[in-house]
Amino acid sequence: MNLLTGNTSLMLWHEVITNAEKQCSLTLNQDLEAYLISLLMRYSNKPEIAQRIFAQAFLEAMQQNMNLRNTALQHVGDECLLYAGLFPQQAKRHNVKISYFVDLGRAAYAAISNTANDLYWSLAYSFVMLMDVLQSIRQTPDLLPIEAYEQWDEVGSQHAYKVLQLYTGAIPAKHIKR
Repeated sequence: MNLLTGNTSLMLWHEVITNAEKQCSLTLNQDLEAYLISLLMRYSNKPEIAQRIFAQAFLEAMQQNMNLRNTALQHVGDECLLYAGLFPQQAKRHNVKISYFVDLGRAAYAAISNTANDLYWSLAYSFVMLMDVLQSIRQTPDLLPIEAYEQWDEVGSQHAYKVLQLYTGAIPAKHIKR
């Protein structure tokens, strides 16, 4: 059990993310880590994201003028990341797979990316890794075996792979389709 010692919300979120990175055996680059911390701080008191229909928000954003479009798409990407990372069980309750949030979030970030090296491209490219870090904040696996398998198989989640290993005590293998 890790004891959080930060005395500001920024320091606390930094500790939470750093501990989650260790849980995942990875280190985010500075820009991605800072973005994730900022994202958590911005959405700490916004439970209304659970009420959104993300695909509808994405389509509405695509019809806005450029400045409004980019802001709205960033919100869609951010909220999909938070939902997939922090509330994977909610997706199941709504009969939606995590891949829905991953695909939509990636598409939103990619749509506002200007180059292959900017922050939004990095967010789109690293979406699953960021989702894994957020899922690792909870230190108990809350994914059922079939959910872990689907996340690993469909979006390549390494966190889900580790959860599968916890359940099985073995190294999972993908089913080969013929």
